[in-house]
Amino acid sequence: MNTKPFVTTSSLPEFNLWNKLAGQRVPLSFDLEITARCNNDCRHCYINLPAGDRKAKKKELSIAEISDIADQAVKLGALWVLISGGEPLLRQDFPEIYLALKRKGLLISLFTNACLVTEEHVALFKKYPPRDLEVTVYGVTRETYERVTRKPGSYAAFRRGLDLLLKAGLKVRLKAMAIRSNVEELPAIAAFCREHTTDYFRFDPLLHLRYDRDPQRNVDIQTERLSSAEIVAVEQADDARARSLEHQCDRLIVPEFATDALDHLFYCNAGMKNFAVSYDGIFRLCSDLWHPDTIFDLRKGSLAEAWNELVPRVRAMQPTNPVFQERCGRCPIVNLCLYCPAHAYLESGQMDGWNDYFCQVAHARAEAIATARPDLQPSILFPPTQR
Repeated sequence: MNTKPFVTTSSLPEFNLWNKLAGQRVPLSFDLEITARCNNDCRHCYINLPAGDRKAKKKELSIAEISDIADQAVKLGALWVLISGGEPLLRQDFPEIYLALKRKGLLISLFTNACLVTEEHVALFKKYPPRDLEVTVYGVTRETYERVTRKPGSYAAFRRGLDLLLKAGLKVRLKAMAIRSNVEELPAIAAFCREHTTDYFRFDPLLHLRYDRDPQRNVDIQTERLSSAEIVAVEQADDARARSLEHQCDRLIVPEFATDALDHLFYCNAGMKNFAVSYDGIFRLCSDLWHPDTIFDLRKGSLAEAWNELVPRVRAMQPTNPVFQERCGRCPIVNLCLYCPAHAYLESGQMDGWNDYFCQVAHARAEAIATARPDLQPSILFPPTQR
């Protein structure tokens, strides 16, 4: 008879993978943009090109190239991949790309607008489930949805695709952008998402500019931006979002920044546990970082070169703009705005640039938190150099 004691879950050894990786640069995940083309033409989008853009299609990574990059990533330690675009389902070879990544043993997340979802996609996801499947909801009426997408018929396509996913019992996360074109419908969008999502709903009111820095498309994005007061209003109107900001303030507000100016540009986790690859094979430390000194063409070199040589060099970069040092480098509420070197570059052409709009948003959010959290000192929220 087996006389060994019964092993309960409480007596199992602690799973220490994350502790072992603490402080190490291991690319556990990566974002893979398989196309920049999209079936929609959203005014606020930072990447989309027309669905029929032949030049962009010709530049897209092939299945063989994607498979090779994935092999290199797995060899370096990757466990997860996020497939995004543009609209990933626009590629006719999407099922082959999806299965190629699955065969590497990667956990897959997918971002889609759901407009192009077919029964075949549903069957694929049922047989080989993604880890996460996120769908953006631009509106819950045809008028609002198509005001955002600028494509007639897109709302019906979105509802049809989303219904296919939900009826199949697939795990779907719903999210939204809070922009000028849909802000009046945002409460209804939130209610719709929370009713239909199997996990959680999130929305983002902060828009950054285009990856290709197209000036006319950037005007469209700036037009869609809500003012700092409007951003605070929509966040405060959503109880879950407001409470989240208040509860996370100890993490979002970093008092020591007020006295110790940063001597480096990158205090985020870009290039620490993840990286991004564009539709045409350009490596970045994160999806939004496009400064020419921070990118690497994977069609001309290996992923290991990018990870081991480029990333440390980029993360060691120091700011030279005195305005950055005075305002952003010493700011305890920098996590409440959209500032980072990537977004600063897209806005100004400088990774250590300062942006008044970002700053207004951060201070408006800080004032809302101060109202809800009177225990926080004003000197922490609003350093003298920025009042």
